[in-house]
Amino acid sequence: MKNFFKKPQRGLRSARQQGFTLVELAVVLAVIGLIIGAVAIGKDVQRNAEYTKIKNKFIDQWEQAYNQYYQRNGVVLADSQTAPQNMVNGAAFIAAAVKPGDVRSGRNMSGVTAPAPICRGAAGPGQARGFDAAADKDLRTLMTRAGIRMPPGRAEGLEDRYVYLDSNGNPQEIQVCFQWNVPLADGGADAAVGEGSGNVMVITGLTPDLARSLDQMIDGKPDEREGRFRRQGVLNNAGGAINAPGQQWNRTNRDQMGVAGVGAAGNDRSFDEDQVEIVTAIYKMNQ
Repeated sequence: MKNFFKKPQRGLRSARQQGFTLVELAVVLAVIGLIIGAVAIGKDVQRNAEYTKIKNKFIDQWEQAYNQYYQRNGVVLADSQTAPQNMVNGAAFIAAAVKPGDVRSGRNMSGVTAPAPICRGAAGPGQARGFDAAADKDLRTLMTRAGIRMPPGRAEGLEDRYVYLDSNGNPQEIQVCFQWNVPLADGGADAAVGEGSGNVMVITGLTPDLARSLDQMIDGKPDEREGRFRRQGVLNNAGGAINAPGQQWNRTNRDQMGVAGVGAAGNDRSFDEDQVEIVTAIYKMNQ
């Protein structure tokens, strides 16, 4: 009976009631937050490094190959050496003439029909101008005959392609072609579309984040309307205002592939299972 009414020892009671203090819980939560933040930052750093690699090892090297072709042959890709037009595929532009001299570059070029692009095998997905592999000149063949070293690309015979992972971990393929763009007929027309007249590199298969990053590296700011790097088919004169203020890229990596329009059903939903939408860009060449 004496032991039954005996007071419990303080040491036993404190041991049973011991737990984490608020300070200890705060420290644990802070450490967890730092770990999560480090993982997220690591993914962004890795993605930015991949974007820089695409710019340096693929886009820049194709621009160098284009310039080397010009230096070695005295004309741009597939232009005529006897009657140069300073146009990509200028030889085909001359061949469209009914008789010699009917068609030539210079003067008012706004109403002419542009020649076919120069691609490898087929035009890229989303490229506005078509390519006929049976009739049009092949990019790899032209470069090989001129002795131009092409970027490694995706594989032997696929030097014009580059594969990478989008932000959801799905594979995407970049493809490059070259073409000459017709200048605007009426710069003040509201419906006129400017894609950067002259000789350009057409780059398909870009996720919006990658396109925005390339634009930042090339032009110093992400602007889909102006500069050497811009989005294919974008209005260059909104409301008839020539060289209007810049316009941000209107697609994001939250958009699902195959769903047209920003804000359309299925877009801006950021599902991990989605393949990210792609855009086509125009990169103006110096020659």
